[in-house]
Amino acid sequence: MRSFYAAYRDPGRAVLEGYHPARHAVRFGASLELAVTYDRDRLFRLAERLDPESVPPIERVLHVVGREVFVKLSRRSLSSPLLSVAARPHWDLSEVLGRHDRPVVYLERPRNPGNVGAVVRVAAAADVGGVVVSGQVDPWFPVVLRSAAGLQYAVPVGSAELPADSGRPLVAVDLDSEPVWSADLPADAILAVGGERHGLSAAVRETAVRSVGIPMRPGVSSLNLATAVSAILFAWKAAGRARTGAEPW
Repeated sequence: MRSFYAAYRDPGRAVLEGYHPARHAVRFGASLELAVTYDRDRLFRLAERLDPESVPPIERVLHVVGREVFVKLSRRSLSSPLLSVAARPHWDLSEVLGRHDRPVVYLERPRNPGNVGAVVRVAAAADVGGVVVSGQVDPWFPVVLRSAAGLQYAVPVGSAELPADSGRPLVAVDLDSEPVWSADLPADAILAVGGERHGLSAAVRETAVRSVGIPMRPGVSSLNLATAVSAILFAWKAAGRARTGAEPW
């Protein structure tokens, strides 16, 4: 199983921990290169119930191993008995930023990999143009892939600092700002969201052309990172539809 150990270190590969990341990867165009399970019957009962079309691409590359071997490979407890490897898609972030048809989410130095994965999941559901993550959390870490349910294959995701000149307006998420549902935001905005502990840097705040927030009950100081992104994106879509009768992107 040296291929798995190599894949954990390979920047061109993704290790998908569990069934759900694998099925989303396959659904959005990935080709699995290798997969292992210690319980084939349980795995395919789950797959047949949730997504029968995922069975053939998993079955083609599947190897059954002992549970002890699986545990050594997985590094953590998994709720579904599948580990798989797939090539990462090549997302060209400069091309993504150049399209100007949908917003892009920028996470400035988040600290929690699970939160980053949850943001990717929300971003894929909201059909944004991409997710850019700065700082130390790689959006392709196995734990981020698991938290995102493999939806890095559905929306362009990458690590980068905020581009100095993308040609897109920068909108900052800030607590005491204009409510998002009253703001008529451009569809090509970069939505900048700060990390869990320190929020947005002064440099990003100063660069932003405007700020939006989520009004909350007094005494509630903040929302989880992914919850805040979800609230902003879907309030933005709902408000745009209410104003024009059409989706804002």
